[in-house]
Amino acid sequence: MPEQLSDTSGAGRSEGARSPLPSVADVILRDGGTLRLRPPGNEDADALLDFFSGLSERSFYLRFHGTPTVRQSLVEPFLAPDWLERGALVGTFGGGDGQEIVALASYARLRDPASAEVAFSVADDQQGRGIGTRMLEQLAERAAAVGIERFVADVMCENAAMMRVFEDAGFGVSRALDHGTFEVAFPIEPTDAYRGHVEERDHLAVVASLRPFFAPSSVAVIGASTRREAIGGIVFRNVLAGEFKGAAYPVNRTGEPVAGVRGYASVEDLPEQVDLGVICLPGAHVLDAARSALGAGIRALCVISAGFAEIGEEGRERQEQLLALVRAHGGRLVGPNCLGIAVAEPSLNATFGPRALPPGPIAFSSQSGALGLALLEKASERSLGFSSFISIGNKADVSSNDLLEYWEEDDGTGLIALYLESFGNPRRFGRIASRVARKKPILAMKSGTSTAGARAAGSHTAALAGSERAVEALFHQAGVLRAGTLEELIDAAALLSTQPLPRGRQVAILTNAGGLGILCSDACEAVGLELSELSAETTTQLAELLPGEASLANPIDMLGSATAASYEAALPLVLADHGVDSVIVLFVPPATAGAEDVAAGLVRTLEAVSTDKPVLAALLSAEGIPSALRTTPAPAALFTYPESAARALGLAAERAEWLRRPAGTVPQVDGIDTAAAETIVSRAGDRWLTPPETRELLSSYGLPLVEERVAEAVEQAVDAARDLGFPVVVKSAVAGAHKTETGGVALNLGDETAVREAAERIGAPVVVQQMVEGGTELLAGIVQDPTFGPLVAFGPGGVLAELIGEAGFRIAPLTDVDASELLQQEKTGLLVAGYRGAPPADTAALTDLIHRLSKLGEDLPEVAELDLNPVIAGPDGCVVVDARVRVARPSPDPRVKTW
Repeated sequence: MPEQLSDTSGAGRSEGARSPLPSVADVILRDGGTLRLRPPGNEDADALLDFFSGLSERSFYLRFHGTPTVRQSLVEPFLAPDWLERGALVGTFGGGDGQEIVALASYARLRDPASAEVAFSVADDQQGRGIGTRMLEQLAERAAAVGIERFVADVMCENAAMMRVFEDAGFGVSRALDHGTFEVAFPIEPTDAYRGHVEERDHLAVVASLRPFFAPSSVAVIGASTRREAIGGIVFRNVLAGEFKGAAYPVNRTGEPVAGVRGYASVEDLPEQVDLGVICLPGAHVLDAARSALGAGIRALCVISAGFAEIGEEGRERQEQLLALVRAHGGRLVGPNCLGIAVAEPSLNATFGPRALPPGPIAFSSQSGALGLALLEKASERSLGFSSFISIGNKADVSSNDLLEYWEEDDGTGLIALYLESFGNPRRFGRIASRVARKKPILAMKSGTSTAGARAAGSHTAALAGSERAVEALFHQAGVLRAGTLEELIDAAALLSTQPLPRGRQVAILTNAGGLGILCSDACEAVGLELSELSAETTTQLAELLPGEASLANPIDMLGSATAASYEAALPLVLADHGVDSVIVLFVPPATAGAEDVAAGLVRTLEAVSTDKPVLAALLSAEGIPSALRTTPAPAALFTYPESAARALGLAAERAEWLRRPAGTVPQVDGIDTAAAETIVSRAGDRWLTPPETRELLSSYGLPLVEERVAEAVEQAVDAARDLGFPVVVKSAVAGAHKTETGGVALNLGDETAVREAAERIGAPVVVQQMVEGGTELLAGIVQDPTFGPLVAFGPGGVLAELIGEAGFRIAPLTDVDASELLQQEKTGLLVAGYRGAPPADTAALTDLIHRLSKLGEDLPEVAELDLNPVIAGPDGCVVVDARVRVARPSPDPRVKTW
């Protein structure tokens, strides 16, 4: 494990959490290359001397403002940094060890402890790749973690490159000229503007890094076998069968030809430097093959081989070695343990799947190779076309986040489909997806939905939360459409890739069987769609067209006697109705018509009618999909069953509504004493806070609290009640206690005798509070998900909170739109609006409370669980009458990938 940099200041990772920072960091560069950064140790003294000796005379002069002698004393200040007074990172390239140092960045704390002097240098042949900027980002993050607030630097006037690094980073740089040297200073607290610069750099770099996978001009299959049944043999033959537009080279141990193509014994023997290397060897041989490929200049590797993290500890170590090797050469890695990659534009099929991809607008990534194959097979039956397919397997490097970045810019991709088993960096996924989803729909199927592995939780909030809640919140906030099954994923892809989005949720159903119409109506209602009321004009026109026994109400039952001509005549009338947002066409073959005839009629109608409304068709026929609808793209989205069409249309309506939703902003929250809050959680360790500590923590974030006193003895409780004024509440002051479940609360005590009896029964210490009567009981809280970060909960409160189970969750930070949605959702919205004659709650006060909780969860990852239940909300404000807080030291963040 890499050493950890403890975060004692509260600045923390740019992701918002203050968990300890890994000292090793992988960064991605402007040209798509990668670089591993780490602190230099004492063993790096000679390598640093070599680095300084290799600098040009000008680079050395600009770094040191002169030409000092390269000796041991020059490098000693950079070795084994303590991070409190000195910080340093080196960037390494080269062989498997990665010991060639190509860059150094460092800071030294000044007498003003909030300031540090920063400097860096980059090898001459590596300049212009953005290395300095990336090192500055990482140094700033680590310096902020130990309380440094600003960087300063002296930059010679002719050192335009260093000045450009400072100014382009995104910090608010100020500079002053003094005797030919610029004195540069800038705060290193990450602002929204700075984060925007970082994300833009990441985006451009990731797109560049993935280009060799999606647009290679040459491919080498390493392990290409002469045996047709071997994986390597299948992959290479698939490359040839797909008519790849570039050069394809088989590489095997003996250099034998494969499928009539000249073979090579090693990558070094190839006649050109190859863009993409596909490794199909037993796991134990992959490292040597990767080392050879990387040494030959290949920077994009797809490792199909198994035998890595999926098999246990030995495999995990092998996978870490493989990634370190790729990083040492500045490359990217797909896999290992994957199916391969297929891309329509260069006609590349570097997979061991049985068939090439039909071209089309769908980009698909699967964490499971087998499931990916299954989806491609089913999609092919539905005539769906793909721009690319990539199986990411163990996703040691390239992840769904990277693919979203690439597909955002890919003109051939109109829809993105993902099968996910886990998230590496879900907060980053959310940010990227919410940006991409405004341009292209994102469909996701996330497995692992059972609650069998849910952990026991100590608070109501944590009991209501769980990874599924986090996934739902993440997808909702990011605009990702979630499919529950493989069938739903294909159905939604079929609709979204061929049809316009519905303007609303009003649906018309056109059928020749009443039973089908009823099934479809029920399915529509289940996903929040509504059957539209047809206009009088539409009804009159249909009456003139259809038999008198036909049902003109929606669903429109044209009876079993309906023919293809009936559909051709009725569909334009329904589409023209202004109250109809979309149409579902249903058909079961009677004696009077066949599915082929009806399908052909639909095609003729849709070609003749100009409409911006989606048309869905479920033609139930033993002959399968009619040939008229096997075109790509099909004029109508085709489904196997009416329920399937309704579910897909529900997802399309969800996307349309998300696109109309404002993006929202995270508001500024005033009146917060962060330093006081950090002191409380840092001294607490791992435990439930006491009532006084809880009150102090919540007060530091400006949360509205009921007046209370802590009493260590019965008579003190009586005195407190007298001071507060009757009636009062007496409850247990034991840290973390579930007061209702343990009988540790007594309400509405109207005199001293009642207080005395309650305090004696509950047992000191006790909390004495003012009794708050009236208002609506709500729950609000935070739980720190180990993968997703802080989840903010809001919903019905009181003793039945878990039984009702209607709390909504959002991942912090919450925008104003997120908070509004929490207040308005389902049963919560009814309570807030005033249920059964109750006065409406103060939504402004509740919104402020939610944002303060969101800020607390972001600032203090040590707050593992926070439960405010109940929050009493009235027309003129809200007040917290019971609170429980558990703190715990965050686990170290294992990620070294910074993008």
